[in-house]
Amino acid sequence: MRYRVFIGPRGTETMSPLEKDQFLFKEFTSLDDAFGWARHVNRSGRVTLMIDGDDGTQLTKREIAAALHNADELSDRAA
Repeated sequence: MRYRVFIGPRGTETMSPLEKDQFLFKEFTSLDDAFGWARHVNRSGRVTLMIDGDDGTQLTKREIAAALHNADELSDRAA
């Protein structure tokens, strides 16, 4: 299974499926690794635009941001 994490410069709002070939991406074999990279990208001044998986997974920028935010809140509560 492969998951592609598409990234762009801060300020980029959305990415249509037809624009995929215009953006940089990195591939991962697990969704957890893809989210780890997305967290790194977002903290480094860029934006994760989409996670696209061979299994049909398609997460948008907003869905990724919400998932990362919720995970951070859970981590803060556990600490």
